[in-house]
Formats: sequence, C-alpha cells, structure tokens
Amino acid sequence: MSVVRSLRSLMLAGCISTMPLLVPIASFSLARPAYAQQEQIVRTLTVQGAGKANVATTLTQVQLGVEIQGKKASEVQQQVAERSAAVVEFLQSRNVDKLQTAGISLSPQYDYSNNQQQIIGYVATNSVSFRIPTERAGDLLDQAVQAGATRIDSVGFVAEDAAIETARQQAIQQAVQNAQAQAQTVLSSLGLQQQEIINIQVDGASAPPPIFARREAMMADSVAAPASPVIGGEQEIQAAVTLQIRY
Repeated sequence: MSVVRSLRSLMLAGCISTMPLLVPIASFSLARPAYAQQEQIVRTLTVQGAGKANVATTLTQVQLGVEIQGKKASEVQQQVAERSAAVVEFLQSRNVDKLQTAGISLSPQYDYSNNQQQIIGYVATNSVSFRIPTERAGDLLDQAVQAGATRIDSVGFVAEDAAIETARQQAIQQAVQNAQAQAQTVLSSLGLQQQEIINIQVDGASAPPPIFARREAMMADSVAAPASPVIGGEQEIQAAVTLQIRY
C-alpha cells in the first residue's frame, strides 16, 4: 500500500505523465527477388521451292487487218472502213472468240525531195484481234485474206483457261514438294528434327503471255495456195513457294 501511495503522490506532483506512450513501429517490406524471364527462341528455317508444268496450246491468237494507201484521206479511210467491215463480218460468221478492234490509224505520207516536206498521200489501217482453235487457224487466215484482209500482223498460241489452271495447281504442288525436300536435306544433315510449318507464301504461279510470231503481210489479191500451216506448242507454267519451318 505504501508503494501505491508513493506512485499517486508522484503523479500528483507531475513527475509521471498520464499521456499514452507512442512507441515507434518499424515498417519492413519483404521484396521478392527479381528473376529475369528467359525468352523462348523460336528456331526457323526458310526455304523456297520451284515448280513448273507444261500445258499444250490449243488456241491461236491472231491480229490481222486492212491497210490502204491513196491520195485523199477521205477516200483512203472509206476504203479501209468498207474492207474492214467485210473482214469482221467474215470472222463473225466463223464464230471466232474474243473478237475486238486492235488498232485504227490514218497518217500522211511525205516526200522529202529537194529538202522539202510535201504530203503525197495517206495510209490508213484498221486491225482486229481474235482467238480460234489452232486446227482451224490455217484455213481461216487464208479465207480472211480473201475476204479483204491485207496484212497479218501476228500469230501466237495460248492454252485454254481450264488447262492453265490445272497446270498452275501442278506447278504449285511441285514447288511445295521441292521446298520440303530442301528442308529435309538441310535439317537431317545437321541432326535436327522438323516440326510444324509456321508460314507459307506462294510467290507466283502464272502463265507467261503468248509469244506472237511475226508474219509477212498477205495481200488480198495473192495467188491461191494451200492452207497456211499453223502449229501450236506448249506454255510453261512456273510457281515458287516459300516455307518457314520450325525445328
């Protein structure tokens, strides 16, 4: 009891504060150690394969027309128009395909004698293009000349659209096989295993345009002769395929 009385006396005397004690609290944070994330490296091999397929040309692409020379432009143009109309009518009667105008021109002819330029006449042309089965082309060309054509500008050979598409698919398939064979050779030589193909690109698979063979002009009054021989050939369809392969 004496101790209690002593404490009370000290508190009354102000020696001991009755305010609560503030004890500082230390703050600690436990940070997790940072680990570098290792990126996964994707190893790939890129190869390009080539393929080709040949397709027989069964169609003949022809460009022919009428050329007239004369003194007056109006007369020349009229004669060309009349003869061209006769040629077109003949071609339509033979059911040629893709018949269309290829060119129309009227130009003056000059004489440069005595260092002077003088118009001495005019030349007019009107040409058309069309397609026809190759086995009919020889006879038709000769008959077109008889109908009024005075020039055959070019003769070329093309394949049917369906045949070209079939050859295109074959060329692509061959290109894919070629690319896969290259990849297998490379990876097996290095002791590696092919996994999945992650990217495919078809770089091209189209037929080249028909190559036209130039022919000499044939005049309408030429002497009758056996049918002009017209022999087609083959078109080569090329394709390239690029493969990106993971290993």
